Amino acid sequence: MSMAIVRTLENVGVCSLLLLSSWFLVCVVCVGGRPATFVQDFQITWSESHIRQIDQGREIQLILDQNSGSGFVSKSKYIFGRVSMKIKLIPGDSAGTVTAFYMNSDTDAIRDELDFEFLGNRSGQPYTVQTNIYANGKGDREQRMNLWFDPSADFHTYTILWNHRHIVFYVDDFPIRVYKNNEGKGIPYPTMQAMGVYSTLWEADNWATRGGLEKIDWSKAPFYAYYKDFDIEGCPVPGPANCASKQSNWWEGAAYQALNAIEARRYKWVRLNHIIYDYCQDKSRFRVTPPECHAGI
Repeated sequence: MSMAIVRTLENVGVCSLLLLSSWFLVCVVCVGGRPATFVQDFQITWSESHIRQIDQGREIQLILDQNSGSGFVSKSKYIFGRVSMKIKLIPGDSAGTVTAFYMNSDTDAIRDELDFEFLGNRSGQPYTVQTNIYANGKGDREQRMNLWFDPSADFHTYTILWNHRHIVFYVDDFPIRVYKNNEGKGIPYPTMQAMGVYSTLWEADNWATRGGLEKIDWSKAPFYAYYKDFDIEGCPVPGPANCASKQSNWWEGAAYQALNAIEARRYKWVRLNHIIYDYCQDKSRFRVTPPECHAGI
């Protein structure tokens, strides 16, 4: 075989490899969706002077001082899907502060809301994350747990998966809360209202740390929280009328209808070792146990 033929075959092989690589990359992008960017997909809702864009908007710094906190929201609302952000929380003495990442329908009377709220601490104590779920205007479903790492030392991924079967809150790859759709049993579940994606940093020392016993030490201000790697994959509203009900949406697929075996083990570990408050167990607050607590949350 001549060297010219060999080179030709080599070139064909390289071209085929490049085409295959390009096709694979396109498929990955199609499956994963377009990651959100702050400038394209979010807007400031509160105190522009207290929000700073870093690395051309790839990272956002929220600031809290005695003058103001700060916040931002997605430009669109979404119904069903998955949203996630990487967040690095306030280091050191953060008592009395709340860093929040949540979805909200922005409808007061019958609002739907899915909350991550990170409650500040005194130095050396664990950070507490509180989750809450509002459905058809009814909330009061708080659960709290201590994180098993220092969330101020580095970025960690916080995710909300919301489909027709259940809502799952994740910390990195660990599910920390599951709320199942039990509408058939008369238990509210958010299915009708689109929700925006919000983040805020604010002062709540009347309740955030040890029930309000620990107050903000303003001598430690300003306080900073950092966000990056915004990812929103869901049905935008307004959008295709049938998007929210399409079973072809990846988040409605069989793999996302229940926790897999690894997730189930991690979920059990988190619930056994790190939960410190569950409204379902609060007999002083609820004389009658909320119905979803019997139906499997």
